[in-house]
Amino acid sequence: MLTVLVASSKGGCGKSTLVTQLASQWAQEGKHTAIVDADRQGSSYRWAAQRPDNVPGVLALEGGRKSLEKLPSDTQRVLIDTPAGSHERELEPYLEQAQVLLVPVLPSPFDLDATLNFLAHLKEIARIKRGKLPVALVANRLKPWTRASQDAVEQVREHSPFPLVAQLRDSQAYVLLSALGKGIFDYSSEHVRGHQEDWKPLLRWIKRQH
Repeated sequence: MLTVLVASSKGGCGKSTLVTQLASQWAQEGKHTAIVDADRQGSSYRWAAQRPDNVPGVLALEGGRKSLEKLPSDTQRVLIDTPAGSHERELEPYLEQAQVLLVPVLPSPFDLDATLNFLAHLKEIARIKRGKLPVALVANRLKPWTRASQDAVEQVREHSPFPLVAQLRDSQAYVLLSALGKGIFDYSSEHVRGHQEDWKPLLRWIKRQH
């Protein structure tokens, strides 16, 4: 079973986007996929509950250590959506179970500063420090054609102790599809395939770690 922990020091940075889009990808691959939503907003939980009958289902459980114990034995992929601003105490119930940790970051000075501070704390967590829990960053809501997004990506690469493995462009497609309980991997149109390309480096990185 592959368990992916998604965490950030900031709210609204795209944790639930990472969780739901990866869940739709693995569900479409035929993997038994589950979401453990520890975020009080419950966005990922509601998304999974809204999955329509014409796409593969994703099991949703509300968060907490005991939720991991309730997963069916045939579960193949687990995504954990954590509360914004989580630090070691809040993440502790999940750190031992996770195989990878993903941190989304937005291209704004405030978000970058907060994320870099968060990463400095993560770096000192024992399991991460020993190299037992790989950590990667995902730049979210980028406008690749703008100088601001380009500068943000360079700043993350320069100052982060962890690799930046994917860059996701800003798109209303995520908002619209999430409201339907779907993800971009539930479709195969030419427009959506362009967005799917953004995810390939992240999927390859996760596969290498697993």
